[in-house]
Amino acid sequence: SSGHHGMPAETNTKPEGMEGDMDLQFLLQGGDLLKVRSSSWKKTRYFKLQEDCNTMWHESKKTFKTNQTFSLADISAVRMGRQSEGLRKYTGEQVEGRCFSIIFKARRKNLDLIASSEEEAKQWVNSLQKMLSIINNLTAQQKTEHWIVSCLRKADKNEDDKLSQSEVKNFLRLINIEVDDVYAEMLFKKCDKSKSGYLAGEEIRHFYDLLTHREEIVVIFGEYAKTTGYMSPENLVEFLMKEQREKATLADAHQIIEKCEPDENAKQKKLLSKDGFLMYMHSPDALVLNSDHREVYQDMSHPINHYFISSSHNTYLMEDQLQGPSSTEAYIRALLKGCRCVELDCWDGSDDEPVIYHGYTLTSTILFKDAIQAIKEYAFKTSDYPVILSLENHCSVEQQEVMSHHMRSILGSALVTSPLGDSMPTEFPSPEELKGKFLIKGKRLNKLEASFAAEAEAADDTNVTEEEESNDEDEDKKEENQSKKKKLKMAKGLSDMVIYCKSVHFNGFEDARKNLSFYEMSSFKEGKALELAEESANAYIRHNVDKLSRIYPAGIRTDSSNYNPVPLWNAGCQIVALNFQTSCSDMDVNQGRFLVNGKSGYILKPAYMRDRGSEFDPITLTRGDWLKHKTLHVMVISAQQLPKVNEKKSSIVDPLVKVQVYGVPDDVAEKETNPIDNNGFNPTWNENFQFDVYVPDLALVRFAVEDYDTTSDNEFVGQFTLPFNSLKMGYRHVPLLNKNGDVVPSAGLFIHIMVLDAE
Repeated sequence: SSGHHGMPAETNTKPEGMEGDMDLQFLLQGGDLLKVRSSSWKKTRYFKLQEDCNTMWHESKKTFKTNQTFSLADISAVRMGRQSEGLRKYTGEQVEGRCFSIIFKARRKNLDLIASSEEEAKQWVNSLQKMLSIINNLTAQQKTEHWIVSCLRKADKNEDDKLSQSEVKNFLRLINIEVDDVYAEMLFKKCDKSKSGYLAGEEIRHFYDLLTHREEIVVIFGEYAKTTGYMSPENLVEFLMKEQREKATLADAHQIIEKCEPDENAKQKKLLSKDGFLMYMHSPDALVLNSDHREVYQDMSHPINHYFISSSHNTYLMEDQLQGPSSTEAYIRALLKGCRCVELDCWDGSDDEPVIYHGYTLTSTILFKDAIQAIKEYAFKTSDYPVILSLENHCSVEQQEVMSHHMRSILGSALVTSPLGDSMPTEFPSPEELKGKFLIKGKRLNKLEASFAAEAEAADDTNVTEEEESNDEDEDKKEENQSKKKKLKMAKGLSDMVIYCKSVHFNGFEDARKNLSFYEMSSFKEGKALELAEESANAYIRHNVDKLSRIYPAGIRTDSSNYNPVPLWNAGCQIVALNFQTSCSDMDVNQGRFLVNGKSGYILKPAYMRDRGSEFDPITLTRGDWLKHKTLHVMVISAQQLPKVNEKKSSIVDPLVKVQVYGVPDDVAEKETNPIDNNGFNPTWNENFQFDVYVPDLALVRFAVEDYDTTSDNEFVGQFTLPFNSLKMGYRHVPLLNKNGDVVPSAGLFIHIMVLDAE
């Protein structure tokens, strides 16, 4: 094959075993699709997959100027049918079978498309989904290669499969390395064995090897590869037990060699080469997150108020709180991130259809029934455990009846409309018992006990009103001087759906203990909650042993900014609601807290936060079961392939790493490395930090990489947050997540961790 003589054989772009694949052929050939933007804007575009098998390209029929591309790696999902808001709004049911949507990971707008036939729509969806699953299943090592190869192709300006010296410089910049000309020339000469003035074939491979050389891994490998430059299974077991603090057997070692060794000869001899060792060090088992904690590993049979619950505030908003769009897509995104408590702000809409939006603002509206439909479809894709629908109700009694009708008809038997047992419950059911169920949180006309009393039979069916105290977010949005007491006007049908989460006003811990039932819960504005968490943390913890508490961001956060959830978790609050649509360290910490236990959205609180007589106080930290003083030793060794922060070609990162501990006040700490100039490809720090952690159960560790800037704030490059108790020891790779919480392919940190009992 003369066309490819320059490139090493392994860099074939077609994913392995797909050469003759029909789906791939279909995408490479491409075809016309109707792109939908509004009821009037529907235009034909030609879509096809480019030869690199990674970039989708489309052009408009009229002008050939508007060619646009996106990478398959940017797609988060391909959905068949009229599932997106745009398609529901702008197309009729008769085209249902011909529609599909491409949903992207970042904030990019969905692509809504209509094919010319149902068959063709199916073909597009199946082919794209197949390619996505292949891309997602590439091992980390293949991803690295994949990445280098696509960069090589971009750098090779004249497409002759050879790189000239200026193309090499281009290539280095693409992979985020600034080299001065002297170094570039040296590296180039070293590789240009044929002295031809360009690199081809093996020389490119050599160049790549020099670039991907990991000195720190070679050193570790050398320590244990005692004999012939290979690790025997015995050597590997010694490494795993001594360095990684793993319980490892020879059988484990054999399995690792079988799985990770790329060199067939070494594999036959049951040996691990340096490349195999590098592959193992990048495998999920060798990451900093304890792989046992990826699955549900906690006891899920405690009452739900004994768990921290992943919760979202004003879930319907995509951006800010004043004029941004409301969207069912926002519910889908939060649910797919494992959120288990979503909020619906309901208002009277036209044609007797209630709508959702942020009242008294310019945010756009969505239909209540569309939101419920989207929630039903996506509620249990990431987690099987129950979803709480927090209703913020501003509707007339008539439209409340419509709400209750929609919830009953759409959610059906998944909606909890009566207590699980036959008798009046005395505590919450467990996440396990509520799998696949929806709970409604809202106001209720009477006590739940009333429906079990004999007189209940005689009760009259009309809409009752009872005196009620104002609380909840709607009240602080309107500053009118209403008297505190007002009549609650409520549809009985809606009131009767509120079983385990009845919203009531909070009048102090004493009052709650005496007068409130377990299912009566209060919402606290962050400021009030923080005050309680600081001044009466122990009382708050005890309150939360029996009841649920929901915290929400202050009204002044109109930009959808967040607050730090940790102090509220420390006080035992379960439903700490954050703006899921906002990227910030508070959301990183939330994602880190709920990263484990199978991303179920439920994390069991420590035993001393589930005990009515608990003496635990996170502020004063008196002696008790919670004190398990540890020292955490972190060595930040190196990073690999950090993404460029901005697209301007010349900007190479000057990375530094921050290691932050979140937890009880005594545990909160932050240390950072020095910045490395102009190297995002393989910066090395070898800096050691030590932290004291007194309450490990409540601590989280965040690794953040920033681009150092002398004149302004450092820019965010990537981060990873995980619970302290889920850290693995030894030499570990740390994946990096971008602002949206998605994994940055090929990038990572390499660290060494040791946790010791403090004397």
